[in-house]
Amino acid sequence: MSDIVDRIPQHRHCSGCGKAFVGDGWFCSKSCQEESGKEVKGKLRKLVLIWVGIVVVTVILVAMVGL
Repeated sequence: MSDIVDRIPQHRHCSGCGKAFVGDGWFCSKSCQEESGKEVKGKLRKLVLIWVGIVVVTVILVAMVGL
């Protein structure tokens, strides 16, 4: 087991693509970082739309009931 650990250099796995790389940071390249940023922005936009939809439906239901 010790032989295997000696042969594998210390590395990280990219948060975007999962590829192993040696270096600092969370991403293996700038393009991978940008792509991950676009993905996060898209997910955040969907989450905001869902919350706005929930608030709108709640307001409509409360108005209909007359509370």
